[in-house]
Amino acid sequence: MSRVFVAGSINMDVVATAKRHPRVGETVAGNAVFYFPGGKGANQAVAAAKLGAPTTLIGRIGRDAFGAELKAFLAAQAIDLTFVQNTAETHTGTALITIANADNTIVVIPGANGLVEPADVAAPVLAKGDIAVSQFEIPLPAVGAFFKRARAADATTILNPAPAIEFSRELLDLVDILVLNEGELGFLTKTEIRDTDDDTRFIDAARSLQTSREQIICVTLGGRGVLALVNGTPLIIPGRTVKAVDTTGAGDCFVGAVAAQLAAGTSIGEALRYANSAASICVQRMGAAPSMPTAAEVTPILKK
Repeated sequence: MSRVFVAGSINMDVVATAKRHPRVGETVAGNAVFYFPGGKGANQAVAAAKLGAPTTLIGRIGRDAFGAELKAFLAAQAIDLTFVQNTAETHTGTALITIANADNTIVVIPGANGLVEPADVAAPVLAKGDIAVSQFEIPLPAVGAFFKRARAADATTILNPAPAIEFSRELLDLVDILVLNEGELGFLTKTEIRDTDDDTRFIDAARSLQTSREQIICVTLGGRGVLALVNGTPLIIPGRTVKAVDTTGAGDCFVGAVAAQLAAGTSIGEALRYANSAASICVQRMGAAPSMPTAAEVTPILKK
Protein backbone atom coordinates (compact mmCIF):
# COMPACT_ATOMS: atom_id res chain seq x y z
CA MET A 1 0.00 0.00 0.00
CA SER A 2 1.22 3.51 -0.84
CA ARG A 3 1.43 6.31 1.73
CA VAL A 4 -0.74 9.38 2.19
CA PHE A 5 1.14 12.63 2.90
CA VAL A 6 -0.93 15.57 4.13
CA ALA A 7 0.55 19.06 4.31
CA GLY A 8 -1.89 21.23 6.16
CA SER A 9 -3.32 22.94 9.19
CA ILE A 10 -3.59 21.64 12.73
CA ASN A 11 -6.15 23.42 14.91
CA MET A 12 -7.99 23.17 18.16
CA ASP A 13 -11.70 23.65 17.41
CA VAL A 14 -13.62 25.53 20.10
CA VAL A 15 -17.23 24.60 19.35
CA ALA A 16 -20.31 26.35 20.73
CA THR A 17 -23.77 24.91 20.12
CA ALA A 18 -26.95 26.98 20.08
CA LYS A 19 -30.55 26.80 18.85
CA ARG A 20 -29.78 29.35 16.14
CA HIS A 21 -26.95 31.49 14.85
CA PRO A 22 -26.80 35.07 16.16
CA ARG A 23 -27.46 37.95 13.79
CA VAL A 24 -24.84 40.68 13.44
CA GLY A 25 -24.58 42.50 16.76
CA GLU A 26 -26.80 39.98 18.55
CA THR A 27 -26.04 37.71 21.51
CA VAL A 28 -27.80 34.36 21.87
CA ALA A 29 -27.62 31.82 24.68
CA GLY A 30 -25.62 28.72 23.83
CA ASN A 31 -26.20 25.13 24.90
CA ALA A 32 -22.66 23.80 25.36
CA VAL A 33 -18.99 24.32 24.49
CA PHE A 34 -16.59 21.60 23.31
CA TYR A 35 -12.90 21.37 22.43
CA PHE A 36 -12.18 19.12 19.45
CA PRO A 37 -8.98 18.41 17.48
CA GLY A 38 -9.38 19.92 14.02
CA GLY A 39 -7.78 21.86 11.20
CA LYS A 40 -8.26 20.72 7.62
CA GLY A 41 -4.85 19.09 7.41
CA ALA A 42 -5.24 17.18 10.66
CA ASN A 43 -8.83 16.17 9.81
CA GLN A 44 -7.83 14.77 6.44
CA ALA A 45 -4.87 12.92 7.93
CA VAL A 46 -7.05 11.39 10.66
CA ALA A 47 -9.63 10.30 8.08
CA ALA A 48 -6.98 8.61 5.91
CA ALA A 49 -5.30 6.92 8.89
CA LYS A 50 -8.54 5.61 10.42
CA LEU A 51 -9.48 4.17 7.04
CA GLY A 52 -6.28 2.16 6.96
CA ALA A 53 -3.75 4.21 5.01
CA PRO A 54 -0.20 4.77 6.32
CA THR A 55 -0.35 8.52 6.84
CA THR A 56 2.21 11.29 7.41
CA LEU A 57 1.19 14.79 8.50
CA ILE A 58 3.32 17.87 7.75
CA GLY A 59 2.58 21.08 9.64
CA ARG A 60 3.17 23.23 12.71
CA ILE A 61 1.75 23.62 16.21
CA GLY A 62 2.56 26.08 18.97
CA ARG A 63 4.42 25.30 22.18
CA ASP A 64 1.24 25.53 24.24
CA ALA A 65 -1.40 23.35 25.87
CA PHE A 66 -3.48 23.05 22.68
CA GLY A 67 -0.39 21.96 20.74
CA ALA A 68 0.51 19.26 23.25
CA GLU A 69 -3.06 17.96 23.34
CA LEU A 70 -3.33 17.87 19.56
CA LYS A 71 -0.02 16.05 19.16
CA ALA A 72 -1.09 13.38 21.66
CA PHE A 73 -4.42 12.91 19.87
CA LEU A 74 -2.84 12.63 16.41
CA ALA A 75 -0.21 10.17 17.64
CA ALA A 76 -3.00 8.01 19.03
CA GLN A 77 -4.45 7.78 15.50
CA ALA A 78 -1.18 6.16 14.32
CA ILE A 79 -0.25 9.20 12.21
CA ASP A 80 3.45 9.79 11.53
CA LEU A 81 4.23 13.17 13.13
CA THR A 82 7.93 13.29 12.28
CA PHE A 83 7.36 16.45 10.22
CA VAL A 84 5.06 18.30 12.64
CA GLN A 85 7.13 21.11 14.14
CA ASN A 86 6.69 22.84 17.49
CA THR A 87 6.79 26.59 16.92
CA ALA A 88 7.60 28.91 19.79
CA GLU A 89 6.87 32.20 17.98
CA THR A 90 3.08 31.89 18.04
CA HIS A 91 0.11 29.89 19.32
CA THR A 92 -1.43 26.72 17.92
CA GLY A 93 -4.05 27.32 15.22
CA THR A 94 -7.54 27.77 16.62
CA ALA A 95 -11.02 27.66 15.08
CA LEU A 96 -14.07 29.22 16.69
CA ILE A 97 -17.14 27.30 15.52
CA THR A 98 -20.84 27.87 16.16
CA ILE A 99 -23.25 25.04 15.37
CA ALA A 100 -27.01 25.49 15.11
CA ASN A 101 -29.38 23.04 13.42
CA ALA A 102 -26.37 21.10 12.04
CA ASP A 103 -25.13 24.18 10.13
CA ASN A 104 -21.90 25.86 11.17
CA THR A 105 -20.07 29.17 11.03
CA ILE A 106 -16.30 29.14 11.47
CA VAL A 107 -13.64 31.74 12.26
CA VAL A 108 -10.08 30.38 11.90
CA ILE A 109 -7.05 32.00 13.55
CA PRO A 110 -4.04 30.45 11.74
CA GLY A 111 -1.39 30.79 14.45
CA ALA A 112 1.45 28.35 13.76
CA ASN A 113 -0.23 27.18 10.54
CA GLY A 114 0.57 30.55 9.00
CA LEU A 115 4.30 29.88 9.42
CA VAL A 116 4.42 26.67 7.36
CA GLU A 117 6.92 27.30 4.55
CA PRO A 118 8.42 25.49 1.54
CA ALA A 119 11.33 24.20 3.66
CA ASP A 120 8.82 22.34 5.85
CA VAL A 121 7.63 20.18 2.96
CA ALA A 122 11.12 19.50 1.60
CA ALA A 123 12.08 16.78 4.09
CA PRO A 124 9.48 14.01 3.55
CA VAL A 125 10.43 11.50 0.85
CA LEU A 126 7.55 10.74 -1.51
CA ALA A 127 7.50 7.83 -3.95
CA LYS A 128 5.58 6.84 -7.05
CA GLY A 129 2.01 5.92 -6.14
CA ASP A 130 1.93 7.99 -2.95
CA ILE A 131 -0.88 10.50 -2.44
CA ALA A 132 -0.07 14.14 -1.60
CA VAL A 133 -2.93 16.14 -0.08
CA SER A 134 -3.15 19.82 0.81
CA GLN A 135 -5.60 22.69 1.39
CA PHE A 136 -5.50 26.45 1.87
CA GLU A 137 -5.16 26.76 5.65
CA ILE A 138 -1.37 26.96 5.19
CA PRO A 139 0.45 29.50 2.97
CA LEU A 140 0.27 28.96 -0.80
CA PRO A 141 4.06 28.85 -1.32
CA ALA A 142 4.22 25.76 0.90
CA VAL A 143 1.35 24.11 -1.00
CA GLY A 144 3.00 24.82 -4.33
CA ALA A 145 6.39 23.49 -3.18
CA PHE A 146 4.75 20.37 -1.80
CA PHE A 147 2.93 19.59 -5.04
CA LYS A 148 6.04 20.24 -7.15
CA ARG A 149 7.93 17.65 -5.08
CA ALA A 150 4.99 15.26 -5.38
CA ARG A 151 4.88 15.63 -9.16
CA ALA A 152 8.63 15.04 -9.38
CA ALA A 153 8.14 11.81 -7.42
CA ASP A 154 5.20 10.74 -9.62
CA ALA A 155 2.82 10.91 -6.66
CA THR A 156 -0.86 11.83 -7.09
CA THR A 157 -1.82 15.32 -5.88
CA ILE A 158 -5.18 16.18 -4.28
CA LEU A 159 -6.06 19.81 -3.57
CA ASN A 160 -8.98 20.93 -1.42
CA PRO A 161 -9.07 24.71 -2.15
CA ALA A 162 -10.63 25.67 1.17
CA PRO A 163 -11.06 28.26 2.43
CA ALA A 164 -11.59 29.58 -1.09
CA ILE A 165 -8.98 32.13 -2.15
CA GLU A 166 -7.53 33.20 -5.48
CA PHE A 167 -4.58 31.08 -6.61
CA SER A 168 -2.44 30.76 -9.67
CA ARG A 169 -2.94 28.67 -12.79
CA GLU A 170 0.57 27.34 -12.15
CA LEU A 171 -0.61 25.75 -8.89
CA LEU A 172 -3.78 24.38 -10.50
CA ASP A 173 -1.62 22.74 -13.18
CA LEU A 174 0.05 20.72 -10.40
CA VAL A 175 -3.28 19.28 -9.21
CA ASP A 176 -4.40 15.81 -10.30
CA ILE A 177 -7.65 15.80 -8.29
CA LEU A 178 -9.47 18.97 -7.20
CA VAL A 179 -12.09 18.45 -4.48
CA LEU A 180 -14.34 21.39 -3.62
CA ASN A 181 -17.89 22.24 -2.60
CA GLU A 182 -20.41 24.33 -4.52
CA GLY A 183 -19.47 27.55 -2.72
CA GLU A 184 -15.79 27.12 -3.56
CA LEU A 185 -16.68 26.19 -7.15
CA GLY A 186 -18.75 29.36 -7.50
CA PHE A 187 -15.97 31.50 -6.04
CA LEU A 188 -13.23 30.09 -8.28
CA THR A 189 -15.34 30.26 -11.45
CA LYS A 190 -16.89 33.65 -10.52
CA THR A 191 -20.30 32.07 -11.04
CA GLU A 192 -23.37 32.24 -8.82
CA ILE A 193 -24.05 28.60 -7.97
CA ARG A 194 -26.67 27.15 -5.62
CA ASP A 195 -26.86 23.60 -4.33
CA THR A 196 -30.29 23.30 -6.00
CA ASP A 197 -28.94 24.05 -9.49
CA ASP A 198 -29.16 21.51 -12.29
CA ASP A 199 -26.28 19.05 -12.69
CA THR A 200 -25.31 20.59 -16.02
CA ARG A 201 -24.56 23.90 -14.30
CA PHE A 202 -22.07 22.21 -12.00
CA ILE A 203 -20.58 20.24 -14.87
CA ASP A 204 -20.05 23.35 -17.00
CA ALA A 205 -18.48 25.22 -14.07
CA ALA A 206 -16.19 22.28 -13.29
CA ARG A 207 -15.09 22.02 -16.93
CA SER A 208 -14.12 25.69 -16.92
CA LEU A 209 -11.61 24.97 -14.13
CA GLN A 210 -9.87 22.03 -15.78
CA THR A 211 -6.34 22.63 -17.01
CA SER A 212 -6.33 19.27 -18.82
CA ARG A 213 -8.82 16.55 -19.71
CA GLU A 214 -7.03 14.16 -17.34
CA GLN A 215 -7.53 16.46 -14.34
CA ILE A 216 -10.34 15.22 -12.09
CA ILE A 217 -12.73 17.80 -10.64
CA CYS A 218 -14.95 16.59 -7.79
CA VAL A 219 -17.77 18.74 -6.39
CA THR A 220 -19.24 17.68 -3.04
CA LEU A 221 -22.91 18.64 -2.67
CA GLY A 222 -23.72 17.57 0.90
CA GLY A 223 -26.83 15.41 1.13
CA ARG A 224 -27.26 15.63 -2.62
CA GLY A 225 -24.12 13.59 -3.17
CA VAL A 226 -21.09 14.08 -5.40
CA LEU A 227 -20.57 15.20 -8.98
CA ALA A 228 -17.22 14.58 -10.65
CA LEU A 229 -15.52 14.96 -14.01
CA VAL A 230 -13.38 11.87 -14.65
CA ASN A 231 -11.54 11.76 -17.98
CA GLY A 232 -13.93 14.45 -19.14
CA THR A 233 -17.02 12.36 -18.36
CA PRO A 234 -19.53 13.34 -15.64
CA LEU A 235 -19.89 10.90 -12.75
CA ILE A 236 -22.83 11.42 -10.39
CA ILE A 237 -22.91 9.68 -6.99
CA PRO A 238 -26.18 10.09 -5.07
CA GLY A 239 -26.06 11.19 -1.44
CA ARG A 240 -27.21 9.15 1.56
CA THR A 241 -30.14 10.33 3.63
CA VAL A 242 -28.96 10.69 7.24
CA LYS A 243 -29.71 12.97 10.18
CA ALA A 244 -26.81 15.41 10.26
CA VAL A 245 -25.58 16.59 13.65
CA ASP A 246 -22.38 18.46 12.73
CA THR A 247 -21.14 18.98 9.16
CA THR A 248 -17.84 20.62 10.18
CA GLY A 249 -15.50 17.82 9.07
CA ALA A 250 -17.53 16.26 6.25
CA GLY A 251 -15.47 17.67 3.38
CA ASP A 252 -12.22 16.74 5.10
CA CYS A 253 -13.51 13.21 5.72
CA PHE A 254 -14.30 12.94 2.02
CA VAL A 255 -10.83 14.09 0.97
CA GLY A 256 -9.05 11.80 3.44
CA ALA A 257 -11.18 8.83 2.36
CA VAL A 258 -10.42 9.42 -1.33
CA ALA A 259 -6.71 9.61 -0.54
CA ALA A 260 -6.80 6.42 1.53
CA GLN A 261 -8.62 4.50 -1.20
CA LEU A 262 -6.28 5.66 -3.94
CA ALA A 263 -3.30 4.72 -1.79
CA ALA A 264 -4.79 1.22 -1.60
CA GLY A 265 -5.00 1.03 -5.40
CA THR A 266 -8.76 1.57 -5.73
CA SER A 267 -10.12 3.19 -8.92
CA ILE A 268 -11.16 6.83 -8.71
CA GLY A 269 -14.85 6.00 -9.19
CA GLU A 270 -14.88 3.51 -6.34
CA ALA A 271 -12.81 5.87 -4.19
CA LEU A 272 -15.39 8.63 -4.63
CA ARG A 273 -18.26 6.29 -3.77
CA TYR A 274 -16.42 5.09 -0.68
CA ALA A 275 -15.67 8.66 0.41
CA ASN A 276 -19.31 9.66 -0.05
CA SER A 277 -20.35 6.90 2.36
CA ALA A 278 -17.61 7.78 4.85
CA ALA A 279 -18.68 11.44 4.93
CA SER A 280 -22.29 10.45 5.58
CA ILE A 281 -21.12 8.75 8.80
CA CYS A 282 -18.97 11.72 9.81
CA VAL A 283 -21.86 14.23 9.79
CA GLN A 284 -23.82 12.16 12.30
CA ARG A 285 -21.25 12.90 15.03
CA MET A 286 -19.98 15.96 16.85
CA GLY A 287 -16.50 17.30 16.21
CA ALA A 288 -14.22 17.28 13.19
CA ALA A 289 -11.25 14.92 13.60
CA PRO A 290 -12.94 12.72 16.28
CA SER A 291 -15.93 12.09 13.98
CA MET A 292 -13.92 10.35 11.24
CA PRO A 293 -15.13 6.77 10.69
CA THR A 294 -13.15 3.54 10.49
CA ALA A 295 -13.11 1.16 7.54
CA ALA A 296 -15.17 -1.29 9.62
CA GLU A 297 -17.94 1.32 9.76
CA VAL A 298 -17.87 2.24 6.07
CA THR A 299 -17.76 -1.26 4.54
CA PRO A 300 -21.26 -2.37 5.70
CA ILE A 301 -22.80 0.76 4.15
CA LEU A 302 -21.20 0.01 0.79
CA LYS A 303 -22.46 -3.57 0.92
CA LYS A 304 -26.02 -2.30 1.35
